[in-house]
Amino acid sequence: MANTGLQVMGLVLGVAGWAFGILVCAAPWWRVSAFVGDELVVSQVLWEGLWMTCLSQWGRLQCKVYDSGLALSGSAQTCRALCVLSLLLCLLALMLSVTGLKCTRCLGDAHETKARLVRVGAALFVAAAFFFLLPVCWTAYVVIRDFHDPNVAAPLKRELGSALYLGWGVTVLMLVGGALLYLGSTSPGVPAMPVFGKGAKRNPPSTAESKPEKVFV
Repeated sequence: MANTGLQVMGLVLGVAGWAFGILVCAAPWWRVSAFVGDELVVSQVLWEGLWMTCLSQWGRLQCKVYDSGLALSGSAQTCRALCVLSLLLCLLALMLSVTGLKCTRCLGDAHETKARLVRVGAALFVAAAFFFLLPVCWTAYVVIRDFHDPNVAAPLKRELGSALYLGWGVTVLMLVGGALLYLGSTSPGVPAMPVFGKGAKRNPPSTAESKPEKVFV
């Protein structure tokens, strides 16, 4: 039968992953300028994200949204699309899961239908985690590759930003939330406990209750 505690816990983790995913997607902390080689100017720090760049100079922070999304590289546009797709899947999973929760009355007593909705929402949370993990891992790979590439000039080298680490945490929240939702909405057709009631009436009568038969010699 459905476990309300697991469902609520999974939903809370899924919502947390969705909320932090929005923050990661909008934050400009995906890549940060690296100070390597003969670079001694540390008064300027440049952050780059999917939607904007920020420059910190002498304690002043200036952020600027990219002028044109079409002017970005193909990988940046793909990362944008995957993050947006992941957040939309999370939103759809959230609506389906809330509708199908055992503790809600959206569909009345249709327990089987509600359990199916929760399982679909759980699958969408897992899919959203996968789509969110792709741009985070790809960005980390590009940053590490360019950092160790001797052909890339020192001013163009970047380091991993804090948003990437938070992005990995977001994927864990989505995965665990989806797993708990699925485990909390197991099919009622496969009971995990012995069934009492009609099943108990089928048991043969005990020896004490059966009447002894008379044997004539």
